[in-house]
Amino acid sequence: MDVQQQGTAVLGLQLCRSQLTGVTTGQRLVTIQQGPLYRTEGSHITLWCKVSGYQGPAEQNFQWSIYLPSAPEREVQIVSTVDPSFPYAIYTQRVRGRGIFVERLQGDAVLLHITELQERDAGQYECHTPNTDQSYLGTYSAKTNLSVIPDTLSASMAPQALTLMEGDAVELTCEVSKSTAQHTHLSVGWYLLQGAGEHRAQEILTLSKDFILKPGPSYEQRFLEGDVQLLKVGNTTYKLLIGGVKPSDQGQLYCEAAEWIEDPDGTWKDISSKQTQRTSLAVMSQGRDLPVDITAAEHSLAEGDALELSCVVGAPKDSSRHFQVTWLLSGMEVAGIDPHGVLTWEEEFEERAKLGQLRAFKPSNTVYVLTIPEVGLKDKGTYQCSVSEMKTPGDLHSIQTNVSSGLQVNVKPTESQMRLSVSTSTPQVVVGDPLILHCEVQGATSPVSLRWWHLPPQHPGRRVLVATMEQDGSRSLGSAYQDGGTRGSLRLEKESSGTFTLVIPSTLHEDDGGQYRCEATQWSRGRNWTEKGEVAVMVSPMGECLHATLRSRTATVSYGQSFELFCQVDASYTLQDVPASVRWLFQPSPATGSLQELVQVSPSGTVVWRTAQPHFQGKAQLAKTDTSFKLHVHSALPANEGSYQCEVQVWRRNILPLGQPAANASSNAVGIKVVLPESKLQVATKDSSVEIAGGNVALECRIVFAQNNSQFAVTWYFLPLLADATPLQIIRASYSSILEYRSEFSSPAQKSRFLSQRVSSSVFQLQILSAAPRDEGRYYCVVEEWLWLVDGWYKLGEGTSGRTTLKFRPTEHQLQMEKTNHSISAREGEEVTLPCRLQDALLPDTQPAATWFQVKSNGSASALLILHHDGTMEYPQERLAPRLFLRRASARDFSLTVSSVERGDAGAYYCQLQGWRLQSEGKALQALAHSGYTQLITIPPESTVLSRICSSPPLLNFILYLPLVLILLLALAVFCWYCKFRKNKKGSITGWMMELEGNEEVKKI
Repeated sequence: MDVQQQGTAVLGLQLCRSQLTGVTTGQRLVTIQQGPLYRTEGSHITLWCKVSGYQGPAEQNFQWSIYLPSAPEREVQIVSTVDPSFPYAIYTQRVRGRGIFVERLQGDAVLLHITELQERDAGQYECHTPNTDQSYLGTYSAKTNLSVIPDTLSASMAPQALTLMEGDAVELTCEVSKSTAQHTHLSVGWYLLQGAGEHRAQEILTLSKDFILKPGPSYEQRFLEGDVQLLKVGNTTYKLLIGGVKPSDQGQLYCEAAEWIEDPDGTWKDISSKQTQRTSLAVMSQGRDLPVDITAAEHSLAEGDALELSCVVGAPKDSSRHFQVTWLLSGMEVAGIDPHGVLTWEEEFEERAKLGQLRAFKPSNTVYVLTIPEVGLKDKGTYQCSVSEMKTPGDLHSIQTNVSSGLQVNVKPTESQMRLSVSTSTPQVVVGDPLILHCEVQGATSPVSLRWWHLPPQHPGRRVLVATMEQDGSRSLGSAYQDGGTRGSLRLEKESSGTFTLVIPSTLHEDDGGQYRCEATQWSRGRNWTEKGEVAVMVSPMGECLHATLRSRTATVSYGQSFELFCQVDASYTLQDVPASVRWLFQPSPATGSLQELVQVSPSGTVVWRTAQPHFQGKAQLAKTDTSFKLHVHSALPANEGSYQCEVQVWRRNILPLGQPAANASSNAVGIKVVLPESKLQVATKDSSVEIAGGNVALECRIVFAQNNSQFAVTWYFLPLLADATPLQIIRASYSSILEYRSEFSSPAQKSRFLSQRVSSSVFQLQILSAAPRDEGRYYCVVEEWLWLVDGWYKLGEGTSGRTTLKFRPTEHQLQMEKTNHSISAREGEEVTLPCRLQDALLPDTQPAATWFQVKSNGSASALLILHHDGTMEYPQERLAPRLFLRRASARDFSLTVSSVERGDAGAYYCQLQGWRLQSEGKALQALAHSGYTQLITIPPESTVLSRICSSPPLLNFILYLPLVLILLLALAVFCWYCKFRKNKKGSITGWMMELEGNEEVKKI
């Protein structure tokens, strides 16, 4: 099973365990593989992480970070499933090259892969899930520790080429050792490779990590018979014994060792495995035939490796048979050995043989060997050996000839194994901070020369030489870095055989950021290879690196417990290096406005409490570390429940007075929920039934158990007998005995009939006065438990009682009424009468009562008008009182008249009649009946001239004000006429008097 399959299997087991243990989805929970873990350098490791109890989308995102042992408080980001720019520069190249990646197993579970573990990968790993919930509740990250240990496992076996007769015994020795400091187990196994099946090795026999011998399927019977054995001699030696070899044992044998360690979750993990070189085994069967086989310890070689080919003739070792052998390469003869052992080379290979580049010899009469100490590209091809049996050594004719199968030998050209990785321990710095760059060279077979270049981002394509180190260790600086007064004295050091470190003591300005390139060059056999690698650094002002994150170990605390809030500050500097202050903000729950400031801690340490939330002062403690601020609240109260936030401000170093802050950052909001004491309230839940004939009735609500110092609020509900009826709240008595009636029961008549009172410390009663058939139904109470907690009353819980069914006894007599259903149409605004009549007379001494109901669309009936047996009228819906009349044309007539019909009056109506008789214990119901249904259909009013005028306000105003305007104009005209008339009349009288005076004067003359 490979690393990915092992990680998937372990995570699947963890998911099953979480389901079996009943983890609820009440709050978010992030789980990571349990540590500490130990893995060897260069191995492939997986870490699983999962999240549960979340809200939002089914596919959650994950972010992986590490806290290095050299800076345990500083978070170094590695990889994210959502943000490609998430990794810090130290991991960017490995993430892009798929050296580090995240595999998603399902929407809420992932595996982190590190394909080739490095020593600097040791540290504390954190898996974080960004919030998708409506509020912060639960844990959003989890951590585990990983230690990288050296790979000390070794396994070795001297390679051989063995040729045995069938039935011979063989013994192979494998040396296995380790020096790991941790407690580990070893497993050692032997395997057989046959033919071309390089990747299908047969297991012969294995000593497992549990010290159990396990044979392979093909060797089980021989193991049980004792023919195949594995012996351990001393601490490091393991021997494989095969008592009698068979032709099926022919092939290449090797030993494989694995080192195992037990993880904290109880599972064993193989952290290293090694294979030895291979031994070639040829098994010859008995007989006179001429089998020929060609073998090689390795046939996939690199340029410069040694090649040894064995040609094995299947004849007994003591045979007196004579053979002539010829070596062939891709069908062309290379060399030949006659029966006397004389070696001859073909002309093309003779020169190389003289130089010692080719060798051929005869170890025995049945084994012939061809060796090439250093193979070249021209030596690759298909090798065969041709064997001819001669009757006598000098005979020119062969008895028989056989050619072996072809053995393909591949030679790979020499390539540089040098690998280069560039990293930095200062990926993000502030101006004035140092830059530390690392260049690690692995696989170099000879000394290398090194060059560091700076690639300024503001000048694309340009590079500036920083420093060089030659093969002999001599160093030099680029012209821009030779002045030690600007950036200090640069240092280029070789810390180990392959690690080079460049230190720039002081960054000059933001332009010092960008890409830094390391070039390493190696020379070998007249050729050279150069590897390059780059790392990015960012030099920024103080404010660009400041982030604040608010966290809490728990989001839910019990009343009276304490809780802590941590304001984690992420910056390229610690809080001790710069002047910093923090403001703690709070918003009570439920939210009533914006966040209110609780307290502020100045850079000098002065604490200033605000008056908006006085209950915090004296209960809270403040603390500060290199990377965080802490708020500790003692004895949590319900008033402490709400959302918290912190705001951090920083100032530049060595600046007095401080002046304005250089940067500030506000954290996320964290919700704290304070859980009240558990309610002990128990309410009697047994259902009961009460049957009455009339009069008053009292229904009980009983408390079985509650705390001694609790107060109670009781709410009574009425549930009609209809199947889909909705409960109606009647009355609520608060813990301070304040009564509240719902709208359906808020009329004076209803208030006088329904009363709630507390009979004893544990019994509450609902009294219904003058109960009527319309009161039939189920009644129950809801009891709320309230407790005084320092600063106010708080509700702890509630309980619901059983149902009490109220019924009227069946009447002795049935009233005869008209049961026919009617349908009446009425125009809106008109008056309509709905019929309700008795067909026979009431019994003597019986007083009638009537109730009119309207059936709603959901099937429930609501009372509109009630005629009590004492003659009083009640209107449950007071808004309809002015339009409802009970006009009784006779003693048997209870018809309802609705005036000014409205559209909402449409529906089904019926009436219920009751006959009541006075008895010694009060009024008792003697007879009961209800009429058929009357369907009222409303018709819109006719469109008349008057209705059109009334429906048009402008036209109505015109008609109303037009007569007034005409009257004013007429009055004005009459007034003008009157004034003109008086003026004309006065002029006529004056002329008549003047004429009269003139006549008198004439008479005098």
